[in-house]
Amino acid sequence: MAEKPLIFITNDDGYQARGIRLLEKILRPLGNVVVVAPNIEMSGKSHAITGGKPLKLSCITKEEGFEEYSLEGTPVDCVKMAFDKVLNRKPDFLFAGINHGSNLSINTIYSGTMGAVTEGCSEGIPSVGFSLCDNDKEASLADCEEFVREISKDVIENGLPKDVCLNVNFPLGKIKGIKVGHQAKGFWSEDFTTSEQEGEKTIFWLGGEYHCTDDSPRADWNIVNEGYAAIVPMQVDFTAWKILDNITSRFSKI
Repeated sequence: MAEKPLIFITNDDGYQARGIRLLEKILRPLGNVVVVAPNIEMSGKSHAITGGKPLKLSCITKEEGFEEYSLEGTPVDCVKMAFDKVLNRKPDFLFAGINHGSNLSINTIYSGTMGAVTEGCSEGIPSVGFSLCDNDKEASLADCEEFVREISKDVIENGLPKDVCLNVNFPLGKIKGIKVGHQAKGFWSEDFTTSEQEGEKTIFWLGGEYHCTDDSPRADWNIVNEGYAAIVPMQVDFTAWKILDNITSRFSKI
């Protein structure tokens, strides 16, 4: 009998979040599962890592085929800690989520969930991030459960292309199906509100509104707003290959 794959799970909502509990339930029948997740919510941490202070790791559960730890650190800290100290080898797969909130369009660059996914991808691990496009921590995950299961099974059975990871976003409610697309063009207009003064300091709270500027039917924002799950294949390499020769010709003369 073939050895079960080693599956690593993390998130940015914290180890007690409902989304990661469902992801554990889905993945445990598919392999040996190890979880290292932040001890508190770490949304919006992107690819941040912790320096200058200790990282405190706690074992929550340890049993045959399943281990769970919480870490006082960011999602990327969790990946690095797992790969270096918790696991006896690199995992076969990394799955992150199920995130409570959208990781569509430009949100991807702020996302702690996708920071963990791209960290795994940079280490050569087939990695997938799952998100439900609703910020309510009590929002129902029932409609996306079977899709998460089928996508995970496909990745475990067939892998992913080298240096490619997946960003998967689900609409809230009934899901019509899956469409593969690209990151939508868009931006946030910030709205900093003040709540009070603290001596000479003014206290602000960050808010804002997202604006999609992309009318492509394959833009992830538009796919989800049509009621479909959106899968966007991503890569860690930020090089703008299309203009590499142009930039080379401009600056090689200096």
